Amino acid sequence: MTSVCRLQWHFILIFSAALKGESRYLEVRDAAEDDMFALLKSNLKRDLTEGQIYRRPLRCIDMLSIEGQFTFTAEKPELQCVLFLIGDPEELVTVEYNFVNIDCHGGDFVKVFDGWIIKGEKFPSSLDHLLPTSERYTDFCDTGRTRATVQASQNVAMVFFRIQEPGNGFILTIRKTPNLFPCNVISQTSNGRFTMVIPRQHRNCSFSIIYPVVIKISDLTLGYFSDLQLKKPSPVGCQESGDFVELLGGAGLDPSKMFPLADLCYSFHGPAQMKIGCDNTVVRMVSSGKYINRLTFEYDPFHRPGLENEQGNNVEEVCFPVK
Repeated sequence: MTSVCRLQWHFILIFSAALKGESRYLEVRDAAEDDMFALLKSNLKRDLTEGQIYRRPLRCIDMLSIEGQFTFTAEKPELQCVLFLIGDPEELVTVEYNFVNIDCHGGDFVKVFDGWIIKGEKFPSSLDHLLPTSERYTDFCDTGRTRATVQASQNVAMVFFRIQEPGNGFILTIRKTPNLFPCNVISQTSNGRFTMVIPRQHRNCSFSIIYPVVIKISDLTLGYFSDLQLKKPSPVGCQESGDFVELLGGAGLDPSKMFPLADLCYSFHGPAQMKIGCDNTVVRMVSSGKYINRLTFEYDPFHRPGLENEQGNNVEEVCFPVK
């Protein structure tokens, strides 16, 4: 079996067994961590002629990282379907209902979830999102309005749907809009560079990398207002300081359920480096809202040749399983 066929087969098996369509608040469950993001790790980008609108039919289990118009028409009763949406870190994902023909009174639905939820674990976590979980769902059957648009709070979202009558379906347009201050992000790649800025807002921001990586922090500014340093490192630990950065590792999706690997609550100019051999790595900034906090970091695959021999503030590879 080719790698492409194996990828598609694993993806279909995982999610067809995982979705629970009868619940009001839906989740993706029972997916093996090694496989749940296999489609994300494949090449999802497509080259388009400038100005061309990308169109294609949707599968019951699908993922999109590109803008366009997408159609789903049920050929048989489809009870447990999900569409994963992801953009670049500096983008917000939006979903527009162009046409919907479903039987809401008969149990059909099309629901957009603000973020991702898999195996009962959410991204962003409840600690990092401004809304409670129940309010992060937008159900078409509650609004009944086509041309309505749902905008996610970050670069990822999901669409859950159940359509029981063959021939029924919907048309969605997926768009992406710029996000001047990206907060919660799932990275599409295993390497990159990112600057996180929280401009005097009382909120938490998590950057999730679903790969074992080497994190290199080049610049961290905490407790500053304009050019004046107003805050010194807390002597009682980062958790009490109100403004800090933590590195987390684990096998799941929810940062609040991951193992803390390091805390930083003082400003510095790098480099500072840490190797994290976890399935999922998260860089999380907690902000009190009193200051402009800024963090710049790079990330590369942990196994990449040459990184192990570089000079820097290295910490031995570490990852603890989440119980």
